[in-house]
Amino acid sequence: MESMRSTWTDERLDDFKQRVEQRFDKLEASVERLDHRIDALQHTMINGFIAIMVAMFTGFIGLAGLILTQM
Repeated sequence: MESMRSTWTDERLDDFKQRVEQRFDKLEASVERLDHRIDALQHTMINGFIAIMVAMFTGFIGLAGLILTQM
């Protein structure tokens, strides 16, 4: 097994920094795509909620109309 180096050269530090920056850029791109997908899902859920509420309201109005005409 290799022994650990106790010092880092400037060149190794620069390489390490570059690799870390590349990984963070890749992670940032993934999070951005995920953000867009979550926004689209939230938009779909809101539209579904509105559709359900309209259907319920229409049903209640229809039921109330039926009850009033049968009196």
